[in-house]
Amino acid sequence: MPRSGQRPFVLLNLAMTADGKIATADRSITTFGSPRDLAHLYELRATADAILCGARTVEETGATLGNGPDPRGAVRRRRVARGLREFPLRVVVSGSGSLSPNAKIWSTHDAPLIVLTSARAPVRARAALARLGAEVWTSPGREIEFETVLQRLLREHGVKRLLCEGGGQLNAALLQADLVDELNLTLCPLLFGGRTAPSVFDAEGFATLSDATRWTVASERRIGNEMFLVYRRVRAVGKLKG
Repeated sequence: MPRSGQRPFVLLNLAMTADGKIATADRSITTFGSPRDLAHLYELRATADAILCGARTVEETGATLGNGPDPRGAVRRRRVARGLREFPLRVVVSGSGSLSPNAKIWSTHDAPLIVLTSARAPVRARAALARLGAEVWTSPGREIEFETVLQRLLREHGVKRLLCEGGGQLNAALLQADLVDELNLTLCPLLFGGRTAPSVFDAEGFATLSDATRWTVASERRIGNEMFLVYRRVRAVGKLKG
């Protein structure tokens, strides 16, 4: 059994423009990486016990949070060889319980689906999600308690490695709570501009440089006109989480 306080190793994956945006100001463009960037996403999924994604991102992109193209089952075999389940557990964040019943994610049943809600979600909305086939977890407050959720994912589903795929509000919640251990960032040769366009860390943020979280570059590589960067969180010895 995991010790109290343990949680999965959390990876955050996203594409970013050269001016730090992850979508246009009106959110009409949220996916803009190359086919190689998409392949990188599927490579990361193949290493994860579970995939975490916000409801809005799931709805807008038609994501099912599965293995991706795998006509001959090679990805499933690699997952099993790593000691993972054939398909990753799927976890969708919908604090208000408003995940659409028409979202494409409901059309696949290869892996269980957990929907995270908060006390803001009406009881009828939670019941509707359960009828659609989700396991509904509800945080007692108005916001989702992500650290508690991560500990529960490890304890109840054996999730040791969790891949987060956004969107911006979910990224910000995890970063603000200092729950991200690795950042996989694809830097794309685009400029979106826009004062209100979402960025990597779309939260209140830190007021002083001393409060800023510290990261180290674990790897970097250029493919075409994109840079694939991996950052690891730098934590004080004795304060590691996970």
